[in-house]
Amino acid sequence: MMHSLRARLLWWVLLPLAAFMVVAGVMAYDAARQTADLLQDNALLASARTIGEDVEWSNGELLANVPPAALEIFESPYQDHVFYRIVADGDRLLGGTPELALPSEHAAYPVFYDTTLDDQAIRAVAYQRQLYNAGEALSVVVVVGKTQASRAGMLAQLWHPQLIRQGLMLVLAVVLVLIGLTSELRPLMKLKDDVADRDPMQLEPVRVDHLPTELRPIVDAINQCIARLKLHTSTQRQFIADAAHQLRTPLTLLDTQVQCARQCVADEPALSDALTGIHRTSRKMTEITNQLLLLARAESAPSPAPNVSVDMTQVVSSVLEESLLAAQRRDIDLGADLEGDLRVAGSEQLLTALVSNLVDNAIRYTQAGGAVTARCRLAGEEVVLEVVDNGPGIPAEMRAHVFERFYRGMTDVEGTGLGLAIVQRIAQTHGGSVGVAPGKGRVGLVATVRLPAWKD
Repeated sequence: MMHSLRARLLWWVLLPLAAFMVVAGVMAYDAARQTADLLQDNALLASARTIGEDVEWSNGELLANVPPAALEIFESPYQDHVFYRIVADGDRLLGGTPELALPSEHAAYPVFYDTTLDDQAIRAVAYQRQLYNAGEALSVVVVVGKTQASRAGMLAQLWHPQLIRQGLMLVLAVVLVLIGLTSELRPLMKLKDDVADRDPMQLEPVRVDHLPTELRPIVDAINQCIARLKLHTSTQRQFIADAAHQLRTPLTLLDTQVQCARQCVADEPALSDALTGIHRTSRKMTEITNQLLLLARAESAPSPAPNVSVDMTQVVSSVLEESLLAAQRRDIDLGADLEGDLRVAGSEQLLTALVSNLVDNAIRYTQAGGAVTARCRLAGEEVVLEVVDNGPGIPAEMRAHVFERFYRGMTDVEGTGLGLAIVQRIAQTHGGSVGVAPGKGRVGLVATVRLPAWKD
């Protein structure tokens, strides 16, 4: 079953065109046949009249002298056989082939008919002439016939070129129709690519500029669907942001209250341990809430990011300063390798969150006494940020999942499973990309973010 729109349109265009070509071919064949028949009949009649003009009285007797010119009319490369018969008074043979049949009807005008002779198809004409001698009238019938080879050859010469021309016209029509369909369906293919290549979170209406009138209702329906989806997504994001924001205050209050309770019951080990566990859980819930709020903010950020120049060197330096205390607690060497004047377009707040999550992840998952280095450099028209550690790294089978929400490759390290999902979303919002790969010598992990460089 044909599902291609191009193939279906081509079929409906070529079907009537092919039918027209068939009808035109039949009509051309009929016209060529009539022309060949007319030329053949005219030659037969001319030969019969030439022979009839040479039938005359001589000493009271009818004599039939067949001139060579009467038969030379039929000369052709097809080597047709020519027969004639001259009859007087209806039965007296004056010359020719007696087996050549006479027409079934007699008339004063030439009669054309088809017959056979020695199992060969013959086209013949009977021409009647009245001869007078001393007041006596005598009817003489001259019959001339020939085989059909030259007629068939003439028909082929007349019809075959037309058939070839019509075939070429049909092929040319197919090519032109294919070119036309390809050209006219290009907006549809562009529309398909525009929808298919969109980021899942890009909920902007599809542009209808330069689209054919027939496609606009489809695009309008798609835009209505996008608008409803955008409203639903916006409502969902707002709910997450509001919920996360509302949870921050009671969780902070709970954390403070737990710390006060621990100080009051320091002499009761069991209760103190329970409060310590509650404190740990409270801090984890606070961290998850903050990450959810950040993720909601990143997903609701406009894409592409605002066209504001951000100094990535300054952003990375600030994050490393804030992370220095956490690195020192775990005896991790936190270093930097930064080039100057590395600017990108975007939101400084979101880019700070991107760098902070990468550095925080590296510090969390690197063993005590390890090293974490943040590198930032210009590569062509991109600013490349690399956060390198010498920790345990990520197994190859897990790398495809590390950007999923709440996915954690190592459960023995505290974390929310949202850090890399946030990093990926912020990078996409800024027109960039993020990836992870093993470090040098397959030791540790390198998280690489590529962002378009600022263009003045």
